[in-house]
Amino acid sequence: MATLKKLEGDITALKERNRRVESDKAWEVSWTRRLVIAAATYVVAGIWLVVIHDMYPWLKAFVPAGGYLLSTLTISAAKKRWIKNL
Repeated sequence: MATLKKLEGDITALKERNRRVESDKAWEVSWTRRLVIAAATYVVAGIWLVVIHDMYPWLKAFVPAGGYLLSTLTISAAKKRWIKNL
């Protein structure tokens, strides 16, 4: 009996872990995550450019944010190619 309960507990724990892992994977590739990071990058870059009195800081802050978004697109393509050649 104790062994059966332990196995049931282990199975429940594994299922819960799998749910967490799947959620983490979904978050890692989500557009929500990418946009949040891009927005944070834009704000931080914009504030820095304002602090150093650069011209057109909020326009120039799009460069690192856009670069980040572009890099996320190319990374997934590079990953697919790498897996294919593995």
